[in-house]
Amino acid sequence: MKQILSAALLLVLMWMPVLAQKHVSDDALIDQVRVKLADDADVGGMKIDVEAHQGEVILKGKVRTEKQRVKAEKIAKKVKGVTGVTNQLVVSPD
Repeated sequence: MKQILSAALLLVLMWMPVLAQKHVSDDALIDQVRVKLADDADVGGMKIDVEAHQGEVILKGKVRTEKQRVKAEKIAKKVKGVTGVTNQLVVSPD
């Protein structure tokens, strides 16, 4: 019986870090994505609006090149807590 209880306790303790992970709020995701975009040399000067809904990030606005559009999406996807990215950025070279 002690072995079963010990095994069960060990199993619970192993899963505690997974269970304790915090859900990242949408506001926190928006802030983190904005900071990462602003810090990037290629997209830092672009006017990119960021929204988030239950972990899904939406990028809106204009960029000058397709490369910037793709890079902004990659940056957003790398932010911890982001479950997906909808890229609505428009390429406008003006």
